Amino acid sequence: MALIEIDNLSVTFTAQGRHVRAVEGVSLSVPARESYGLVGESGSGKSTILRAICGLAPVSAGTIRIGGEVLRHDKAFVRRVQMVFQDPYASLHPRHTLDRTLSEPLAIHGLGDADRRVMQALEAVGLPTSFRFRYPHQLSGGQRQRVAIARALMLEPEIVLLDEPTSALDASVQAEVLNLLSRLRDERGLTFLMVSHDLAVIDHMCDRVLVMQHGRAVEELTRDALAGAQMKTDYARSLFEASADRMMG
Repeated sequence: MALIEIDNLSVTFTAQGRHVRAVEGVSLSVPARESYGLVGESGSGKSTILRAICGLAPVSAGTIRIGGEVLRHDKAFVRRVQMVFQDPYASLHPRHTLDRTLSEPLAIHGLGDADRRVMQALEAVGLPTSFRFRYPHQLSGGQRQRVAIARALMLEPEIVLLDEPTSALDASVQAEVLNLLSRLRDERGLTFLMVSHDLAVIDHMCDRVLVMQHGRAVEELTRDALAGAQMKTDYARSLFEASADRMMG
């Protein structure tokens, strides 16, 4: 049984008096411990799928199941599913120390031993424990994203949703953060659902990828098919070639 099952999902917004179909009839299935990628240009609906899972976008049709159960946004869901957002500058409270940011989820869920857990979380993402009482503005972009990843792991979730987790970072830092995520997935048996516009990132991180365009699923590819440029659709091929050009450049 898949850990994440999305069946015929549609998401429709009302913007400036008109209906916008952000996602239309998308289905996918992710078994436990797999890393699954969603790739496409801006506006393809890939991030909207993550937001729908988290209850941040309105599901107009279809179903989302986690562990075989229809999605409910309760405390149990928050324990199982966490999200790392694109922008580490916006996702951390500027006036909260790292200690407060990391210990808050523990307090909300009634989990004790906060001191030890916070120290362990910082060590797990490669940050010195001496950073514990620093503020976000005292950290680099890569360090902030490491804090965001640590926060997502505080409740020991099974599933981590990753929305362009490295696109706001310098190229030199991107690889470090991606390698950190890969290591944490292996160590903790995590399941990833990851959004990126960059097929090179997806190729590095994901076992399978769903290519999206204009809110619809275009093609699903295995890592081997992606590495071998074995796309069946022109759109997936054009994305692959654009990523290859960026890497060459």
